[in-house]
Amino acid sequence: MPTDLTFYAVVAIAVTILGLSKGGFPGIGMASAPLVATVVGPMAAVSLVLPIMLVQDVIVVLIYRRSFHTGVLLRMVPGGLIGIAFAYYFAASVPEWAVLLALGVVSVAFSIWALVGLLAAIPQLEPAVVRRWDGTLATLAGWSCGFTSAIAHVGYPPYQIYVMPKNLSNAMYVGTSAIFFAALDLAKVPSYAALGLFSLEQLKISAMFIPLAILSSWIGAVLVRYLDTRRFQVIITAILLVIGLVLIGQALLGMS
Repeated sequence: MPTDLTFYAVVAIAVTILGLSKGGFPGIGMASAPLVATVVGPMAAVSLVLPIMLVQDVIVVLIYRRSFHTGVLLRMVPGGLIGIAFAYYFAASVPEWAVLLALGVVSVAFSIWALVGLLAAIPQLEPAVVRRWDGTLATLAGWSCGFTSAIAHVGYPPYQIYVMPKNLSNAMYVGTSAIFFAALDLAKVPSYAALGLFSLEQLKISAMFIPLAILSSWIGAVLVRYLDTRRFQVIITAILLVIGLVLIGQALLGMS
């Protein structure tokens, strides 16, 4: 794992974006792991970011521990665990360029999805459809969240597609999201360990950036009161689109 100035600068930017996401700019955290992947590779990137996310998860879950929808969690978590297991077998059986390509494609797809939602309006699933196919939709959404989250820490869009039509209160929506993704983050640890992604050096680097993650979360909570969150999300999502295209380019070069 490189430890030059460029590496530390990229990780610092990624961790700041992740902190701002936790602090009040939901969705922009999708750019963090793909950004780090441009300098260290896809699986090293997600394993570097994961310990920082786990610390942030503890804080957010404590805040929203009384505001969550039990039914959503019970229906989505099993699918999420299956998605993580699928991601493990995928990462263990294909070359790094294929994982990099998957990360790039997911980043591009989700950034386009997010930009359309921010600049226009993405049609949501009808509540009647959700009620009729609730179990199936929950499993598919959970699986998608688990797989894309394990590959790139970008599992938010499938969660939003399934949960938004349920019209939860803001606190319950955020709390359910926090607990769901905290559960997925915790479930990633054994699979990452089995892939040999954790090392003492990597854990030291992750620990080094935890104070920045906490500080940027607090800054995000302050800035969200004054900044146009939609405009900020558009900028970060557009950056994610560029990062995704760069990753795809790197993957195609790695094929040769």
